[in-house]
Amino acid sequence: MASPLILAVDQGTSSTKALLVDGTGRVVSRASAPLTETQPRPGWVEQDPEELWQSVRRAVAECLSPEQAARVAGVGFSNQRESLVLWERRTGEPLGPLLSWQDQRTADRCHELAGSAELVRSVSGMPLDPMFSALKARWLLDAYDPDRRRARAGELCLGTVDSWLLSRFGGEHLVEVGNASRTQLLDVEAGAWDPRLLELFGVPAEVLPRVVSSCGPFPAVRDLAPLPDGVPVLAVMGDSHAAMFAHAGWRPGVVKATYGTGSSVMAIGDGGFSAGLCRSIAWDVGDGPVPAVEGNIRATGRTITWLSELLNVPAETLLAEAEDADPGGVHFVPAFGGLGAPWWDPDATPVITGLTLGTRRAQLAAAALEAVAFQVEDVVTAIEQTVGHVRVLMADGGLTRSARLMRTQADLSGRTVARSGEHDLSALGTADAAGLAAKLWTTEQLEHRPRPVEEFRPTADDTYRQARKAAWRQAVRRARPDEEGSIA
Repeated sequence: MASPLILAVDQGTSSTKALLVDGTGRVVSRASAPLTETQPRPGWVEQDPEELWQSVRRAVAECLSPEQAARVAGVGFSNQRESLVLWERRTGEPLGPLLSWQDQRTADRCHELAGSAELVRSVSGMPLDPMFSALKARWLLDAYDPDRRRARAGELCLGTVDSWLLSRFGGEHLVEVGNASRTQLLDVEAGAWDPRLLELFGVPAEVLPRVVSSCGPFPAVRDLAPLPDGVPVLAVMGDSHAAMFAHAGWRPGVVKATYGTGSSVMAIGDGGFSAGLCRSIAWDVGDGPVPAVEGNIRATGRTITWLSELLNVPAETLLAEAEDADPGGVHFVPAFGGLGAPWWDPDATPVITGLTLGTRRAQLAAAALEAVAFQVEDVVTAIEQTVGHVRVLMADGGLTRSARLMRTQADLSGRTVARSGEHDLSALGTADAAGLAAKLWTTEQLEHRPRPVEEFRPTADDTYRQARKAAWRQAVRRARPDEEGSIA
């Protein structure tokens, strides 16, 4: 009899990826379907929920043959977090666009609710910031159910991307606990929707999904050809959480950084908001919710694509030019829509400092790449202050293909950076979790499973490191002109 397979689907911001893995965790095949986003107004970022679902169907159809589909023992999903959809419970039709995690249309509401910031932070574990789902929920309900009549009557469903995808299979309105913890509506200690937060953000409890563990129970697959209807969904995780799981990130001293459109830097542990970090739930695979601390950076890979679009040069060209270029004193603070962790300053503005008449494209590209490393290091430093010594920084995501970035990260951090040899870590992590649920392997086997990595060790001394960090912080102060002690 042919050995069982696990199908993993990672629904991301710019594409949906599908991975098929065998009983040893080896990737058998993979596919990807692109996804578009629109910016109808400055600061607004939207996607089409139906296009998102169809991208999942395309990626799955291209990933496996009918013969392979018959061997799939279970499916795992990972997904972009904080993005939100509102849909009709009876018909399943979305009422409006998906509001992306990048969307900033609710920034003014953050200022209006500033007096409740401490409540939000203490209960949800997160700062009052438009990136999270709560204010998106308020905006969608204000737009499509202003009196909340339909929401309270149970006619509407509000959910993150995992909820939206699971709704395509029918059954109960559900959300995985790690995704729920990123909505800013969940009490992260209790793992339940908090009545105080629901009242503050104007979200009726009746519109929200039931919170379940990362292993469900979830509805079985339906209308996801060539998979037969009825294949079980065995695991669901937020994309950053899944990448952490793929790194066996529950081991002590491990911090994970995903270099995507933005970046998530995460470690298992608790506490730490004083250091500018968020508290959330990493996963629950049967032993209860696992707490995590995390810093979110708004623009890392997006910094490179923005520069690419501005200069009308392919991003690969910029990365190649940056490989051996010196930024020449140029610093780029990509505060598009403000700065995330550890600053959480929505009023920060993008700045480029140190420009001269001799500055050329390669210097700008190198400065943009270094900005990624500086931002990640700011968060890693905060994590170390919170959970203790950081032994190794596990790096994944598309931008890690830049060896220059990895070398710079190691030099700025003074720590070993281990670049994953597998770019689709989020999909692989949810495959690991699904295979665990299917009893194809154990946690101990996952810890010892060989994962190809390339290590980058620091070569710079501490004097260099401190001087570079001081220059970066000077540039950050220029991006935050309203902060006390900053540079005008």
